Amino acid sequence: MNRSALECETDAGVPDSDKLFRFVVHGVLLNAIGAAGLLGNGLSVLVLSRPQMRSSINCLLIGLAACDTVLILTSVLLFGITAIYPYTGGLRYYYYNVCPLITPYAYPIANVAQTMSVYLTLIVTVERWVAVCHPFRAKALCTSSRARWYVFGTAAFAFVYNAPKFFEAEVITVSDPITEEVIYCVQADLDFRTDKYVVIYIHWMYLVVMYIVPFSALAALNACIVRQVRRAQAERARLSRVQRRELGLATMLLVVVLVFFLCNILPLVTNAFEVFLGDEFENLDPLVKTSNLLVTINSSVNFVIYVIFGEKFKRVFLKLFCAGRIRARGTRDSPEHTRDDSLASCGERMSLRLARNGTLARSERLSRMRPRRASPSPAVYYPAPPPSSQMTEMTDAVGSPATTPPSPGRWNGHTRLPF
Repeated sequence: MNRSALECETDAGVPDSDKLFRFVVHGVLLNAIGAAGLLGNGLSVLVLSRPQMRSSINCLLIGLAACDTVLILTSVLLFGITAIYPYTGGLRYYYYNVCPLITPYAYPIANVAQTMSVYLTLIVTVERWVAVCHPFRAKALCTSSRARWYVFGTAAFAFVYNAPKFFEAEVITVSDPITEEVIYCVQADLDFRTDKYVVIYIHWMYLVVMYIVPFSALAALNACIVRQVRRAQAERARLSRVQRRELGLATMLLVVVLVFFLCNILPLVTNAFEVFLGDEFENLDPLVKTSNLLVTINSSVNFVIYVIFGEKFKRVFLKLFCAGRIRARGTRDSPEHTRDDSLASCGERMSLRLARNGTLARSERLSRMRPRRASPSPAVYYPAPPPSSQMTEMTDAVGSPATTPPSPGRWNGHTRLPF
């Protein structure tokens, strides 16, 4: 395909090998994984929002899926589609006339979504840590109403922290007087991105806020959860059916966090290289492109984890989409008739047999009229379910990424927009 000679200054002199690598990593892999991730996150939100799935942690996971969806969309718009033109010559209009105009808005929104994804992953871990290690406090702290406030608070923090990024980029117009062709190029606003701004905000604050703080907290909290899960597995034969289900939930969320760590190790390394190596970081551009791919993978893979490790998520998903192809297994395993609320050795207990036989309301009335002393439980993980309207607050659930900021003068598809 014939290409116009008009191009942005940062596109000149890019080796063909770099164009090929970018096309494979971003144009093929990132776009394919992003498309699958968008479908998976949409299905996750649909399943998690069902009435029988209502719980505090599900509310957090819906917010996490929404953030991951925004992050995937911005990744595809800024990296995936723009990787096609330099190597194939196609989609030139998008490359030079659409993407530059949306970049000053898509880039900070991507950073907001990234920040929310990281800290919602941390909040999910905190919620599980409270429920597993401090079950007597979980009844008050792990509620759906509080979870919604946690999501809103995380969003407010993400917007405030990333507000300066709305002013980092500027769009310039480049025209050819002979052909009268007009293209747009994105570059850093050097009046705003001063050297001090780059060192303090882009390098060090990004490293601390997006990596050191959340990674350290996730490591410490998950170490406590793993220790408690191991204790529970030693007494697994003595656990009730509901407690075993809660143990599976804790294990599933550990897998979510493990994937988060694995997909963000390389972005952490590249960010550290940029901080400490300075200009030599330009030689590591393939690592940056690979980091962007890993961020997209992390935002796309949670649905697979939910299906593999989330027992109730899988049941509800199959009921929604495969109801006509699978034989009903009776009310015992039906999501509508089985209450998966956590049980603990404090507070009143509810008879699971009565709940499965359709006499849940009668059981609750009897519990309120005649409080019973709870018998000791061999292993305590989560608080007892509230007696009436808040019963659905503690049901089981199913259960994020960062890359590095740009160097001051590089704002095109061959350098990176850091998120």
